[in-house]
This record gives sequence, C-alpha cells and structure tokens, in this order.
Amino acid sequence: MAIQNWSEDIILVDLPAEPEMGDELKTITEIVRDRGDCDIVVDFSSVDIVTSSSLSKLLKLRKLLGDCGHRLVLCSVAPATRGIFTVTGLDGIFEVADDKFVALATLQMVG
Repeated sequence: MAIQNWSEDIILVDLPAEPEMGDELKTITEIVRDRGDCDIVVDFSSVDIVTSSSLSKLLKLRKLLGDCGHRLVLCSVAPATRGIFTVTGLDGIFEVADDKFVALATLQMVG
C-alpha cells in the first residue's frame, strides 16, 4: 500500500495503475472518513489511464474532503489523463500540481 502520512495533516498517496487504482481510492476515502482532518495529495506517476469508475471515486473523495474544509491535490498527471479531465470538464474541478513536492508545498503554505 502506497499511502503514507506526510505530516500530521497531509496524506500522500502514490496511486497505482488500474485495476488496483479503484481499491486504493476506496481505502483513501475510508481513511478520510475515519480521520476527517487531513488534506490529500494523490501522485499519478504510475497512472496512464483513468476509468470512469475511478473518476467517480476521485470526485467522491474530493467532495468528502471539501465538506470538511480540506483539499485534494493531484500531481504528476500524464498528458493523456489531463486530456480526460479536460474532455470531461473535470480540469476545473480538480486541483493539479506538477509534482508531489509542489503539491505538498502548496498545501503547507496555505494550510
């Protein structure tokens, strides 16, 4: 499992490729429900394609975090996956950073 506590209030997730991605997103959502006090950085370095099921899980995770005042930041998103976000209109919904260090710095500066 590639989920780690980066700091007291930030969880870093190295997302696996499909089909494991869906299970990992479900696990992250359960962690957020249990804790309710963290921001999440999801590293897409190992991801080349995203299914509609995984997009749905990402949206649910984003809503869950947003409802409790926290953020979901995606990073290292491949051009093809960014294209999927653009075509589906999700590029304006998800916060995306170039890499995990930029994502973590963004959360630490604002949070």
